[in-house]
Amino acid sequence: MAAVLASGPSAVLSHRSAATLWGIHDSRRSRVEVTATGRRRPGPTIEARRGRLPPDGVTTYCGIPVTTVSRTLLDLAAVLNRRQLERALLEAEVRRLGDPTSLATLIDRHPNRRGTAVLRSMLASGRLGENLTRSELEERFLAFVDRAGLARPKTNAYVEIAGRLIECDCLWHTERLIVELDGYATHAPHTSFEADRARDRALQVAGWRVVRITWRQLHAEPARVARDLRVLLATPG
Repeated sequence: MAAVLASGPSAVLSHRSAATLWGIHDSRRSRVEVTATGRRRPGPTIEARRGRLPPDGVTTYCGIPVTTVSRTLLDLAAVLNRRQLERALLEAEVRRLGDPTSLATLIDRHPNRRGTAVLRSMLASGRLGENLTRSELEERFLAFVDRAGLARPKTNAYVEIAGRLIECDCLWHTERLIVELDGYATHAPHTSFEADRARDRALQVAGWRVVRITWRQLHAEPARVARDLRVLLATPG
């Protein structure tokens, strides 16, 4: 708040500092980023950006004037790499943060702004979340299981099938249920689509039920996923 007050009456927290306040990006920068229309000289701990923000790009959060989540994501696209930007988008999605003026609207409003093309391609691809690492996606899934009140599975557990050990993402042994988390980065280069399906088939022949859950399903329709898992866990394998 002090950095905003020191930067003049029109100043708002922005870019990486705004993203940190919203909880969608962990900025370790020593200087606080603000956007203001005035020409007040910033202090050594403030990085001031000059510009006039429209009313729908500014709000107040925790008592601090700050760019909206959509505007913050638009600004982040100009200063973060693709990987960092994707993580910020995912965090905003997980936290269900949104604004009356959507990110898509801002992208259309600023088609030539730096980073806009990257943002547009991320939203259009429908593949947001596929580059999560295995540990990240498992952590998200376990948190989801806890919120849904389900029994925690074993993770990275092995099942022996015909003398062959098969590693499974999440396993409920008594219920003979396996959940494979699709989309994390380590799947693509090491395991082909065909091999994954052959593996699933071998597990099912041995009496295991295999369910594949994607990042999108986990966070776009959590109630449905929780309901389906609850039914499966209540039904003997």
